[in-house]
Amino acid sequence: MNLSVAVLGVDIAKLKFDVCLIKENGKVKHKVFANTRHGFEQLVVWLNAHQAGSLHACLEATGSYGEALALYLFDADYRVSVVNPAAVKAFAASRLTRTKTDKVDAELIARFCLLQQPQAWQPPAPAVRQLQALVRRLESLIEMRVAEENRLSSGVSIEAVRHSLEEHIAYLVAEIKQTELMIREHIGNHPDLKEQSDLLDSIPGIGATTAALLLAEVTDFTQYKSARQVAAYAGLVPRERRSGSSVRGRTCLSKIGNARLRKALYFPAMTALRCSSFFQAWASGMRERGKSKMAVIGAAMRKLIHLAYGVLKTGKPFDPNWTTKTA
Repeated sequence: MNLSVAVLGVDIAKLKFDVCLIKENGKVKHKVFANTRHGFEQLVVWLNAHQAGSLHACLEATGSYGEALALYLFDADYRVSVVNPAAVKAFAASRLTRTKTDKVDAELIARFCLLQQPQAWQPPAPAVRQLQALVRRLESLIEMRVAEENRLSSGVSIEAVRHSLEEHIAYLVAEIKQTELMIREHIGNHPDLKEQSDLLDSIPGIGATTAALLLAEVTDFTQYKSARQVAAYAGLVPRERRSGSSVRGRTCLSKIGNARLRKALYFPAMTALRCSSFFQAWASGMRERGKSKMAVIGAAMRKLIHLAYGVLKTGKPFDPNWTTKTA
């Protein structure tokens, strides 16, 4: 088997990553590297030793562990694809794969890359990468604060522990305020981000915090050809379960996509349904058709992402009359 280009499958973990190189002549090579800058450099040396100059590297989108490696390979002029883990899982099922090890997973990703030829990944602009880091840090700080507040409210009888919790909560509150300030200043210092944030802020239910998260997680709305593609990326498209005459499952959200986006849009959707006359009129038809409360909220989340795509695509703020005419 002769390939036009070598492929590299990467199974990433916190401390190391396994790779599988399928060379142009079809030969397969495996190696393990540390998930550090030095490990990345060793990988490139190893690839050069195997004369893999023209290469398509592929890894799963599994949080922050693989971001540095993907960026390093991109900067080294390799073609890089960052794929949805669900797609690789489905590919494994189609091959009846039963064994699961890091080495096997790396080869599976390489085979997926070879047969599916996923689209090339483009890293976010530096300003967006910084915004993403700040937004995710804010998310972590809020989660820590909520966890500590839950511990405090559960009834702590030891004074020293209660004092420690109160001090930590106060520290986290200060850090949250400081991080929110850094996010506002960062967006304010970049005219493109500021313009996009203002456009998103014009949509009912979406405030500055949600706008920042949308810009950080979607990174570039222009890469999508339609609002439905953005909704699919967020896992907000409907998923039907019908087969023959016997299977009539309840339609629900696919939830195959960016969980941060779904989490971030839940409360804005509820706010829009409660406070916006536009959303109330829009949702009334769904309720008349017997849709459940959660179905309406899910549809409102999808509507928000559609509107976000619309205002950024047109460069015009939300206009309820315009959206009604073109819905």
